[in-house]
Amino acid sequence: MSAPGYGGQPIIILREGTERSQGSDARTANIQAARIVAEAVKTSLGPKGMDKMLVDSFGDVTITNDGATMLKEMDVQHPAAKMMVEVSKTQDDEVGDGTTSVVVLTGEFLGKALELMNKKIHPTVIIDGYRDAQEQALKYLEEISINVDPQDKAVLKKVSRTAMASKLIHGYSDYLSDIAVDAVLQVAEEKDGGYEVDLDMIKLEKKPGGSLTDTALINGLIIDKEVVHADMPKLVRDAKIGLLNAAMEIEKTEFDAKIHIESPDEMQAYLDQEENMLRDMVKKVKDSGISVLFCQKGIDDMVQHFMAREGILAARRLKKSDMEALAKATGAKIVTSVDDLNTEDAGYAATVEEKKVSDDKLLFIEGCKNPKAVSILVRGGTDRIVDEADRSLHDALCVIRDVVQEPKIVAGGGAPEIEVARRLRRYSEGLSGRERLAVAAFAEAMEVIPTTLAENAGMDPIDAISEMQSKHEKGDLWAGINSLEGKVSDMSELDVYEPTQVKAQAVKSATEASTMLLKIDDIIAASKMSAPPGGPGGGMPGGMPGGMPPMM
Repeated sequence: MSAPGYGGQPIIILREGTERSQGSDARTANIQAARIVAEAVKTSLGPKGMDKMLVDSFGDVTITNDGATMLKEMDVQHPAAKMMVEVSKTQDDEVGDGTTSVVVLTGEFLGKALELMNKKIHPTVIIDGYRDAQEQALKYLEEISINVDPQDKAVLKKVSRTAMASKLIHGYSDYLSDIAVDAVLQVAEEKDGGYEVDLDMIKLEKKPGGSLTDTALINGLIIDKEVVHADMPKLVRDAKIGLLNAAMEIEKTEFDAKIHIESPDEMQAYLDQEENMLRDMVKKVKDSGISVLFCQKGIDDMVQHFMAREGILAARRLKKSDMEALAKATGAKIVTSVDDLNTEDAGYAATVEEKKVSDDKLLFIEGCKNPKAVSILVRGGTDRIVDEADRSLHDALCVIRDVVQEPKIVAGGGAPEIEVARRLRRYSEGLSGRERLAVAAFAEAMEVIPTTLAENAGMDPIDAISEMQSKHEKGDLWAGINSLEGKVSDMSELDVYEPTQVKAQAVKSATEASTMLLKIDDIIAASKMSAPPGGPGGGMPGGMPGGMPPMM
């Protein structure tokens, strides 16, 4: 990029090969890229949505219709398209569901904005209108929400089943929802008059084999380790559990040391002393009354042998997260030295048993008194089914957590979007100036969710939306798309409910992402690095040399 200089000499500002697009060209390119991503995931929205088969560079196959997973697995190159991936990731991290909806909404907000810009409405006016509309939309969502009891299992199960309705494993949603609801209520802790749920305390352990109905909630934990010594007991009842964050080994000196040994007796004494120190360690464990020891670091072979003789079950090299979960589940305290092991700090479990699941040996710590950490053993016919069941359970656990923490729900099937759009239109009529058009465009964009649901269910979207709008005008608040029967129904009668939090987060994320893209009016893309000597194998992946990266 150069500018005219003194005496006709150009001034070089940007490096050679740098590409720059400005104004409406830059904006249009970004919007188109984002909308292509939205179109790609659109067909997978709702119970009648299609699944995507994603093949990565190693040839591994993922079959899913989870928005966040799809976008994570796609190798997206375009910078604006990458923002769509971030939007779905944020939605997933915050509320765990609605990842497809948020991308579809963002694409539609941008599409409507492009139409307004073609009518010579300035992007800043559109951004202000969108922000105003977002504020109103969140207020309307709050107004139409139904307050529920965060401990009501029936409500939580309905929400969970709705989250799983669009998944591959929807046929088992009833069975899996019961497991998910019990798991969340088990780890929920009361705080400041409400509840707090740490989903890290629900551990999903995937093992292919068996069927989906073999999936089970363990009232305790599953640790992916086996007993360290073959002679140790494989089952301990009424276990006193010790958690140790130290190595049960004799540490080597950090500096070089030489020991001068002149006779075999001295050598034997040295070895005996080492053995006695290790015996002492095991004696301390035994004296503290601990019958099961989980160690975060290593356990010496000789210590394993002595512990086996004492009938103590032990496992070593546990992950830090497993140790913390064990502490929450069993009530044990993690100690940093063998000397600190005692009965007061020990945890309790009715049974600790090593079981073989498919080809692996796992430790089951079951029958904890009031565990604040639990495990779900996920089973299924193939790896693909187990992976999708794992993703579906994650979504279900997230929506249940959302309702437990913020007990407000709305019906699904696009009903809340139609209602919010209807109220936003009425609100826009009271505004003056061009901002009114932006608010009306926002309202229209909200209707993309029911429209897409209708399309994916094979219905006529125009007829469906018209029928829903007329029902909402008559006060039928929860009229939505009944995808399974292909008609407009009262979604509350079908028990299709979603957390208000999921809807609110989708509106917030989609508005923020679309306004951020609308604000960009200049794209300066640095030239691609040239391939290193030795053929075209190196350099940056994808993209045209020296140009903008491809769309996807």
